[in-house]
Amino acid sequence: MKKILFILLILILIGCSAEENHTTDTWISIKEPKLENRSLNLIQYEVIRVIDGDTVELKNGERLRYNDIDTPETVHPSKPIECYGPQASAKNKELVEGEIILVELGNPTKDRYGRLLGYVYIEDLFVNAELVRGGYAEVNSYGNPGSKLSNLLDIEKNAKKRMKGLWGACLNSR
Repeated sequence: MKKILFILLILILIGCSAEENHTTDTWISIKEPKLENRSLNLIQYEVIRVIDGDTVELKNGERLRYNDIDTPETVHPSKPIECYGPQASAKNKELVEGEIILVELGNPTKDRYGRLLGYVYIEDLFVNAELVRGGYAEVNSYGNPGSKLSNLLDIEKNAKKRMKGLWGACLNSR
């Protein structure tokens, strides 16, 4: 009887330890599309410069604006630097500057300023979602919601609840 209890205890401990290694942000990984499940319409670009928290310059000379998100302004010609804008720009720079990115272009593929619109990935990281998750960006489809808007809204709800980034730092400006 003691041997059986001992074996059961070991099995329980092994099971708990295996479970512990796989619980990090499980709810988010289930909701976010994995690279292998995404559309095959991914285009590879090299980022040469981060313009701000949601816009980059590509090696081919085009600018890319991240679809369905908006970060506080830092370089707008007629607006002042907004709360948490410098942090959002710095985070975007940390994530993508000098990197090869995969882009799932939006529909339409360009905004009214001629910038490409898209969802951005680096390996298995969904950059648009990462910026929302950390409170560097809020969800905004500008009247043209993309296919991942619902997922991004869920992530934003969690960031707001946790007072992440701009949701905690910019209470008076939101």
